[in-house]
Amino acid sequence: MVRMEAITKTYCLGEVSIPVLKQVDLSIAQGDYVAIMGASGSGKSTLMNIVGCLDRPTTGEYFLEGKNLTTLNEDELAYIRNQHIGFVFQQFHLLSRATALENVMLPMVYANLSQQEQHQRAIQALTSVGLSEHLAKRPNQLSGGQQQRVAFARALVNQPAMILADEPTGALDTKTSQDVMHLLQELNEQGITIVIVTHDRDVAAQAKWIIHLQDGSVVNQACNSRL
Repeated sequence: MVRMEAITKTYCLGEVSIPVLKQVDLSIAQGDYVAIMGASGSGKSTLMNIVGCLDRPTTGEYFLEGKNLTTLNEDELAYIRNQHIGFVFQQFHLLSRATALENVMLPMVYANLSQQEQHQRAIQALTSVGLSEHLAKRPNQLSGGQQQRVAFARALVNQPAMILADEPTGALDTKTSQDVMHLLQELNEQGITIVIVTHDRDVAAQAKWIIHLQDGSVVNQACNSRL
């Protein structure tokens, strides 16, 4: 599903060039569950942003479902992002004045769907994460775990093939983190490809594959022997 060939990313600060990713080769199959680990500054989030079409590589090629994304313009990348990829972040990024239902409907603004179908899809997504009784609540009326579930429902509403989660349990307590990890496992069992960035070894232990980054390079990509 994901194939990266010799991906590099370099940021320029004035006359100073800072290499963040160095000749990264990466393959992720449809239905995989992958954890990306590494110390702060190893390039995890930059790699995740490129996988999610939020950033472009400096050099190299990125193929998603066989399509070379490095040749696409910004509008084409935005369409790929909206229709094929769901995002979940450590900070939930919910609109404070919008209800859970309204927050989940946001990604469908540019979808060619009737208002009724958008409404039905959002309800279905919230129901799938156990929030059918909280549709009209605003974020400040929900617990941290419930807010993260709203974020998952928002990621699911366009029926993406892949979900990218950047430290999805970082702002949650242990029990709520376990609930979120169980939800990720359920989504993966439904055939959705899951890619998470995490510092937490217990979180990474749920994945089928663990990729270790160090100083911008993949130093190890191995099947999780604990599964």
